[in-house]
Amino acid sequence: MNAIYFNQYGPADVLHYGEQPTPTPKANQILVRVRASSINPIDWKVRRGDIKLLTGFDFPMIPGRDVAGEVAAVGSQVVRFAVGDRVYGMADGSTGGANAEYALLAEPSAAFIPEKLSFEEAGAVPLAALTALQALRDQGRLLSGDRVLINGASGGVGSMAVQLARALGAGEVTGTASADNLELVRSLGADRALDYKAHDFTKDLSRYDLIFDAAGKSSFAASQAALRRNGRYVSTDPQPVTVVTDKLAALLSTKSAHVFLANPSGPDLAVLSAWLQAGTLRVIVDKTFPLSETAAAHRYNEQGESNGKIVLTVED
Repeated sequence: MNAIYFNQYGPADVLHYGEQPTPTPKANQILVRVRASSINPIDWKVRRGDIKLLTGFDFPMIPGRDVAGEVAAVGSQVVRFAVGDRVYGMADGSTGGANAEYALLAEPSAAFIPEKLSFEEAGAVPLAALTALQALRDQGRLLSGDRVLINGASGGVGSMAVQLARALGAGEVTGTASADNLELVRSLGADRALDYKAHDFTKDLSRYDLIFDAAGKSSFAASQAALRRNGRYVSTDPQPVTVVTDKLAALLSTKSAHVFLANPSGPDLAVLSAWLQAGTLRVIVDKTFPLSETAAAHRYNEQGESNGKIVLTVED
């Protein structure tokens, strides 16, 4: 199969497009003919070696987490899916594996693609939407009526988080973004949209029950003054220094800090699928690149100014 792969950590130039072995599904896995994938910040952080202590040195590595396509083969214990089904989910590999013509999904982490979604739209959903849902519902324990702030509200995770905060019953949703993206943030359901370059949410008088730093650009230490008593701060930045600093600061506060990475979950994807099919959630796609141009997609995403998701298409 054709795939994107790299043999060493480094800049986007280390990414190659060429032949790699087609994976074979284990008993509880499905092999998917990938039709679309996407770029997430974790993909280029892995490529750069930012979390090499977790990802190791077993090269070549195939990046990518999001898989959307058709079932090509199933393992002996798979019961929910059959060849030809349209499915999506997070790739079943420690470093990804989705940026290829074929990828593996564990049956428990896969779900059927909603009928109204194209492969390109579906490829933008799994990691971003699961991150937003689990951050708000599980880590942030969002309650009906809560005042919620989403930092980085126009990105892939943030654009889903604004919509999910509303769907989960938030009383007021505030989103930060660049000036050019404020109208998009409002259209997603935010009551307030703040230009992050002109307005520092950590220093104004507003107070929130939950702050979700979807962009990984702030910290609990900086944000805790903007939290109400017993407020919750959630970030997706797994940098060790950030984790330790935030946890130490939280020990001296009535407020809590959580740093996490999304867990693959078929049941959670099924919940998201129902909302997507009903129109409660919509997918925001910024740009689309062919798989062979993944390096260019990485460079674009690293600029940090995308609106929604950057999608990779995989043609026959």
